[in-house]
Amino acid sequence: MTNPQQGSPVAPLLAALRDLAETAERSARLLEQDIATALAMVQATVARGGTLFFCGNGGSAADAQHLATEYVVRYMRNRRAYPAIALTTDSSLLTATGNDFGFDHIFARQVEALAKVGDLLLIHSTSGNSPNVLLAADAARAKGVQTLALTAKDGGALRTRVDHCIVVPTDRTDRAQELHLCIQHAICDAIEVTL
Repeated sequence: MTNPQQGSPVAPLLAALRDLAETAERSARLLEQDIATALAMVQATVARGGTLFFCGNGGSAADAQHLATEYVVRYMRNRRAYPAIALTTDSSLLTATGNDFGFDHIFARQVEALAKVGDLLLIHSTSGNSPNVLLAADAARAKGVQTLALTAKDGGALRTRVDHCIVVPTDRTDRAQELHLCIQHAICDAIEVTL
């Protein structure tokens, strides 16, 4: 018996949804403890009045902005604003840093200027190897700021340079970004319920 969707123009779309669902199921099975640790880190930061700093490149930069907005404005519930900043949004600062110090320093320079003990730097990087996020992690460590990364593949160099790393079990950049956003949304939802 042939699949009625086979040969259909929507077949690739349905295959993509099934692949996403399989990756999400695998992530739920393998990452439970890692996600619980990440939730505890974010909860503790928000509870003590610390600031959440987000960074990443490309689609991960968009996620950084999206997530900072969820915390400052709201996700699902009306509540107090939580301090959160995307380090990807200030075009003057990014271009000045890129011009004067090099693109690798665009996040580290902001961490050096803004972050303090009690804050949390959340890094999104599907490869875990982008020099600018690695330097951001180093800058946070130098200031005593906790770091949480969401990566994929093997976690890259970032995996060993942060306090905690969630490595989504996929080699696909798009699936990793989709799951990073899903995990972060679930964490934000839990924060709104508990705080």
